[in-house]
Amino acid sequence: MVIMSHDHGVPSAAGTLSGAYRSRLLWTIGISLAITVIQVVGSLLSGSLALLADAAHSLTDAVGVGLALGAVTLAQRAPTPARTFGFYRVEIFSAVLNALLLLGIFVWVLYSAIRRFGEPVEVKGGLMFAIALLGLAANAVGLHLLRDAKDKSLNLRGAYLEVLGDALGSVAVIVGGLVILLTGRQAADPIASIVIGLLIVPRAYGLLRDATHILLEATPQDTDIAEVRRHLLAEPGVVAVHDLHAWTVTSGMPVLTAHVVVAEAVLRSEDHGHLLGRLQSCLGDHFDIAHSTLQLEPETHVEASHAMHD
Repeated sequence: MVIMSHDHGVPSAAGTLSGAYRSRLLWTIGISLAITVIQVVGSLLSGSLALLADAAHSLTDAVGVGLALGAVTLAQRAPTPARTFGFYRVEIFSAVLNALLLLGIFVWVLYSAIRRFGEPVEVKGGLMFAIALLGLAANAVGLHLLRDAKDKSLNLRGAYLEVLGDALGSVAVIVGGLVILLTGRQAADPIASIVIGLLIVPRAYGLLRDATHILLEATPQDTDIAEVRRHLLAEPGVVAVHDLHAWTVTSGMPVLTAHVVVAEAVLRSEDHGHLLGRLQSCLGDHFDIAHSTLQLEPETHVEASHAMHD
């Protein structure tokens, strides 16, 4: 006798965790695009490479958040026979594209800044400072909109980090503008550009690392498989656990499958549904795994299976 049970913890009408923040993502896109236009105009008027680099970063913010929004929208689509988990994984692909865009911006900024050292351009520090200050204020609004969303989803975390990085970039431009305004040292502009580029790298790396972890279907980082096995084996009547696998479909959606070998006497003496319920409650209560598929197997089934493969 082999008994299987599925605990379907996949988000229903509400969709993924990111879905509740679609309106905030739209506002963030609008803010980022407005900042981009202001910074491009400011760069042309002031001659600042740092402002142009920050404008490119702001545009990447808008594109990145747009990817996040598109992924969130797709993720709300209902599962189909061809895609039984729906489009939830699209959010993770969006995070990867976001990280690659950030790395591309870093390469461009670094190259442009090095050229600026060899071909210095006179920069209007006062205008550079004023535009950067305006950009910082706008980024502060974006951070406020996403402040409670960053821990809900990898996709939303990417959007938040985009805006945070742009805010830090604005700070670098402000400092560069002040240095030029007070000392006349034009090298402050390409230096500020390099600082903006360096701010991008760790964020892009962290986002790419976490997204790749999910795409490779690795064990969720906060799930200890050995501890999961120990908890399942602690249930009275459970003899062994094998083929235990855990992975993440999308942010906030860990899943687990396992074959649970149960003593014959236990399977005969009680309703197997009660045992399955206790095992799945254990997974949900202790490990926050709401979607699990457990196959209960009597000891004789396992012995027969081993004999077939000997």
